Amino acid sequence: MQPPDGPKTDSPALIRGMGLWSATALNMIDMIGVGPFITMPLVVAAMGGPQALLGWIVGALLAVCDGLVSAELGAALPASGGSYRYLREIYGPQKWGRLISFLFIWQVSFSAPLSIATGCIGLAGYAAYYWPELDTVYAHHEAAAHVPWLGNLQVSWIVTPGTAVAVLICFFTVLLLYRNITAIGRLSKILWFGVMGTIGWIIFAGLTHFNAARAFDFPPGAFTLSHHFMTGLGGAMLIATYDYWGYYNVSFLGDEIKDPEKNIPRALLLSILLVACLYLMMNVCVLAVVPWREMLQAGQNNSGLYVVSLFMQRVYGAWAAQLVTGLVIVTAFASVFSLMLGYSRVPYAAAKDGNYFKAFAKVHPVHRFPHISLLALGVVAAAFCFLRLKDAIAALVVIRLILQFLVQAVGVIWLRIWRPEMRRPFRMWFYPLPALLASAGFLFILFNRENWQKEMRYAMVILFTGVVIYMVRAWKHSEWPFDVAKAKL
Repeated sequence: MQPPDGPKTDSPALIRGMGLWSATALNMIDMIGVGPFITMPLVVAAMGGPQALLGWIVGALLAVCDGLVSAELGAALPASGGSYRYLREIYGPQKWGRLISFLFIWQVSFSAPLSIATGCIGLAGYAAYYWPELDTVYAHHEAAAHVPWLGNLQVSWIVTPGTAVAVLICFFTVLLLYRNITAIGRLSKILWFGVMGTIGWIIFAGLTHFNAARAFDFPPGAFTLSHHFMTGLGGAMLIATYDYWGYYNVSFLGDEIKDPEKNIPRALLLSILLVACLYLMMNVCVLAVVPWREMLQAGQNNSGLYVVSLFMQRVYGAWAAQLVTGLVIVTAFASVFSLMLGYSRVPYAAAKDGNYFKAFAKVHPVHRFPHISLLALGVVAAAFCFLRLKDAIAALVVIRLILQFLVQAVGVIWLRIWRPEMRRPFRMWFYPLPALLASAGFLFILFNRENWQKEMRYAMVILFTGVVIYMVRAWKHSEWPFDVAKAKL
């Protein structure tokens, strides 16, 4: 329903063209992507050994808890926009919800392109196994600016041939997505088979060449509860959280899902459970072939992260390494494809509510998808491809935790209290424990890492600038909190 203050539009409606299988497939390829293939050494480096598996296990439990939050909200409020829609309704569409939902869109303007860029950078990183010259650094710049009350805000960027590859991937994905949702649903199934085939081959190779002594070669004091252990676990969970993210992607497509009240929760939870099992099995199998000390060195140097290629080379030889590298590249592209599809619907939903730029509410007259939103997202993501992978991941996770997941986990409890009469086709299991555990896990990640202040500054700058922009716009258009009449609604 169009809100009273929203822009009028004669754009055609979106198509409900994705069933449970398509939605689950899209979620899974979004979650898997290049993340687990390229971040395994980073997780091992964070914890200093194969005890890094604990980071994946705790990350999976955190994903399940937050997934139950998204499942309840997605079933109760099935519409395009996902978290934007949830936050707006939770905190009041004409009061705080208007500000908080705007802040969500504002952070998405940064975090969504960052997420897409990490997939493109990771794809280029694996392509370097074929062409090592892609890692040649032509330019590397660092800049710092002093921000009052926050300290120094550091930004670095790098230029390599791999950067150009990542940028080209962004634009190619936009071109591929320039079509209707039904065709995309069919394509997602094809990509799903490619992703599952790659993971399945890795697991099979690991199980048939399993070395338990190598897989569980824990260093002395691996599980000693010390400050070093806790900061390492926090760093590992941050990366694991990034690798599990994507389970909520289906909620961004609420207007394009068949029977959304049932299929959104089912697709969301099913994808989490399946991906968690695949991640754990794959990590154990790789650790059973590639010594963790080699992965530790690669993670510390932030280079040579194509550990799956090395894994296959040792199991089957060079031909297998060449083949699996190609499959990982396809998997990475599938993730970029899914991410760009889901995120392009968020500004569209906000613009329809009059809470973002009007141009983003436009729907393509023939193919019926938000084409302006898609094009803008692709351009910004291409710009973020100049960042280092590790820095992009850390900034992405911290920004999203503060300005989306924490307020959403708290909000689902508040919505139960504020609107108990609301129809909820799916209710989270063991309420409110999952929401509380998710909040605690997010706070642990934020404050239990080495140099956690760096990414916190990014998030705070985005938060403060977003509040200022909203207040200026609200004052200019006599919106809440400057419109007393609307504030009473």
